[in-house]
Amino acid sequence: MPNERLRAAMAARGWTHAGLAARVDVDPKSVERWVNLGRVPRRGTAFRVAEAIGEDVYALWPALRQARAARAVSPELVGLFEQRAELPVSAFADLFSQAVEHIDVLVYAAVFLHESYPRLNEVLRERAAEGCSVRIAVGDADSPNVRQRGEEERFGHGIEGRCRLAMEHYRPLLGVDRVELRIHGTTLYNSLYRADDQLLVNAHVWGTNAYRAPVWHLRRCDKGGLFDTYAESFDAVWRTATPMEGHAER
Repeated sequence: MPNERLRAAMAARGWTHAGLAARVDVDPKSVERWVNLGRVPRRGTAFRVAEAIGEDVYALWPALRQARAARAVSPELVGLFEQRAELPVSAFADLFSQAVEHIDVLVYAAVFLHESYPRLNEVLRERAAEGCSVRIAVGDADSPNVRQRGEEERFGHGIEGRCRLAMEHYRPLLGVDRVELRIHGTTLYNSLYRADDQLLVNAHVWGTNAYRAPVWHLRRCDKGGLFDTYAESFDAVWRTATPMEGHAER
């Protein structure tokens, strides 16, 4: 969503995208994304912007207040959200649209992505066409682990149907260069949404639907850190998963 507070503050003080970009030493396209797409700049850059336009940095980007507290725990922890429902789907869409090298998704279904953002497949095609590797792993509806998860969440057979629906959402991407689709039957401790060195981790809580469970936003700093722990878990599940091409439509 656009950052109307930033737009108004710039307009009131006569700042153009190019002028502000030159003042804080960034590309004008970065300023355009801050204003029109609601992107949040790096903390140091944000403070220089706030100083330049005479605004409170937390009024411009409230998320930075949360990120500040998170960094006291881990340098890789950008933000912590009590529930996935707190994140607008644009947070996921923006994450993927910025990817250059890697997009990895590990879920059972997560049909909220396609339901709330119908352009998701188009974005994934665009990123793949630009050379980005896209790997999507969704749950096998016939897996005992998926059925067990449904019972734990009191979803009954609903989660199995949602896994099949997720397959149908992604099926148009079969055969697209640099896009791989697989089905897995593992116990899913976390849903993972990766774009290059950023990762959204939707932690799963026994008996609680994923949308009510917390999400932490990680940014990779060094090898062997928290980010890599989750990235390696994705790779481990990916090795056990089977290509979607081998699964018949139901």
